[in-house]
Amino acid sequence: MASAFTRNEYKDIIIESLSYCQKEKGMKVFAWCIMTNHIHLIFRSANGQKPELLIGDFKRFTSKAIVKAITDNPKESRKEWLLCQFLKAGSKSSNINKYQFWRHDNKPIELWSNKVIDEKIDYIHSNPVEEGLVFRAEDYVYSSAADYAGEKGMLDDVIVVK
Repeated sequence: MASAFTRNEYKDIIIESLSYCQKEKGMKVFAWCIMTNHIHLIFRSANGQKPELLIGDFKRFTSKAIVKAITDNPKESRKEWLLCQFLKAGSKSSNINKYQFWRHDNKPIELWSNKVIDEKIDYIHSNPVEEGLVFRAEDYVYSSAADYAGEKGMLDDVIVVK
């Protein structure tokens, strides 16, 4: 995926979609972070839906919404380049009609112990620090790090694991 998340309006689509999935699809979010070209998400499905189906719905909706937002954004200086990248990726896939926004490999990892959960949450929250976007993880607003620091983050109902 190209660096689509350098603009906040595209990150906000992800936040809105995660919020929708929490309220309407039983997604329980434990940690998340939106970087410039990928997102990290620790979640579980609470209503019996398989996690891969839930993430598939999320990816289908957000890909269409973000491509439309890019297409409709008169201030998007990278519009042609981004759409060309998504079109090129879509041409390599037999099940994509036009644009492919998300990669097909989600890289899911089963979190089988508290130690692994803590490691993954720390890794997710340290991403913006490692990239030099912020000095402290909780200062990056597009992440659940603030929730873990006892503050209110952008996404409601994050389940903080202690």
